[in-house]
Amino acid sequence: MTLVRKFLHRDLSRGEIAILAFFLAQALDAGLTYYGVVTHGHDLEGNPLLASLMWSIGAGPALAAAKLGAAGCGMVLHLTHVHRIVAALTLFYVCAALIPWIWVLHTI
Repeated sequence: MTLVRKFLHRDLSRGEIAILAFFLAQALDAGLTYYGVVTHGHDLEGNPLLASLMWSIGAGPALAAAKLGAAGCGMVLHLTHVHRIVAALTLFYVCAALIPWIWVLHTI
C-alpha cells in the first residue's frame, strides 16, 4: 500500500505520522524563514550558521540545503525506527522555530 493510499484511508502508523509532521514543520519553517529574511533582511535570522550561509549563497539555496539536510536526518531516524525522537524533534521545531517566527512576523 502506498503512503498516499494509507494517508487517504487514514491507515498511517504513528511513525509515518511523525515523519510527515516533521517534514511539514521543516517546510513551514523554511517558508516562514524565507519570507522573514526576504522581507525584513538577513539580520532577522537567529541561527548564525544559517545566516552566514544566506549571506554567502542566498536565502533560497541556503534554506534548501539546510532543510534538505534536516529532512534527510529525520528520514534516517525514521528508517531506524526511533519515531519518538522524530516526534520530539517535530515538537521542538514547532516550539523553537515556528511559534517564534509567527510571533516575530506578526509583531513586525
